[in-house]
Amino acid sequence: MSSAPHKIGLFFGSYNPIHIGHTAIANYMLEFTDLEEIWFVVSPHNPLKEKKTLLYDYQRLEMVRLAIEDDFRFRASDIEFRLPQPSYTIDTLTYLHEKHPQHQFCLIVGGDNLSSFHKWKNYQSILDYYPLYVYARRGFKKEDFSAKGDIHFFDAPLMEISSSFIRHAIKEGKDIRHFLAPRVWKHLREWHFFEK
Repeated sequence: MSSAPHKIGLFFGSYNPIHIGHTAIANYMLEFTDLEEIWFVVSPHNPLKEKKTLLYDYQRLEMVRLAIEDDFRFRASDIEFRLPQPSYTIDTLTYLHEKHPQHQFCLIVGGDNLSSFHKWKNYQSILDYYPLYVYARRGFKKEDFSAKGDIHFFDAPLMEISSSFIRHAIKEGKDIRHFLAPRVWKHLREWHFFEK
């Protein structure tokens, strides 16, 4: 008798750097949905973002590991580091499905991403084969998203924190330690990331 597939939420991001907004959303998705694990997929290069602003791939991956290491339900994934770049979500999903057929992968996305979802490579294939778990973002109305698929909307608390805010604040010499996991803050300070 085969067991039910393990339901895993894939939380893609540059994580430049990871902050408490990311981990709070992941925590919400574990506790208030049927997801059993969250994999933080660190993207080496998002085609819709400029690469020059990014820390090196493994520096960002290390900060994700530091942020989540106390929770066994979270995993830091470098899967996209070994795939062709720039990274396209459909290619990563296909690869993960082939490598881990015992899992059911679901895509965690912010409501603000849905406005550009039609620009994603093979976006309809994503909708056809992978559930979307959408968390609210300011200005988002689910009625505005008319695409068809296995789409679930969740009223996660609004987290008005961004990695760009973190980077800018550090550059200005602000002490923003409470916006980051303590180990991440310590790591940033030791390596002087974003200070110039």
